[in-house]
Amino acid sequence: MSEELAPQHTTGAGQPKGLLQQMEELMAALNADLSALDADLQSTGAARQDGDAG
Repeated sequence: MSEELAPQHTTGAGQPKGLLQQMEELMAALNADLSALDADLQSTGAARQDGDAG
């Protein structure tokens, strides 16, 4: 999907979001995804209990 074709995001007031605001939201979402992935990897690693550290 081309970013030029994507609809412009707006705030609740109908104003377009600045690039910094968009980047902050993307970074927050990425951080949440990475935290969830880390928790999943930690739980599967603890469940294995086979001593492999990688």
